[in-house]
Amino acid sequence: MPAESKAQQKAAGAALAAKRGEMKVGDLVGASREMYDSMSESELEDIASTDRKGLPEKKGD
Repeated sequence: MPAESKAQQKAAGAALAAKRGEMKVGDLVGASREMYDSMSESELEDIASTDRKGLPEKKGD
């Protein structure tokens, strides 16, 4: 499942970093925290690996 916006891709990247222990879970806020709690590492990897080229900044832009 690819990211639909640059913001979503960025949030998934932060959540993925926390899942891997590269950053503190307590540093996550908003969408990245929700993604961390509700998605598996492989799901986050799919979204975070989306090419940002051509994506809108936010969904609906």
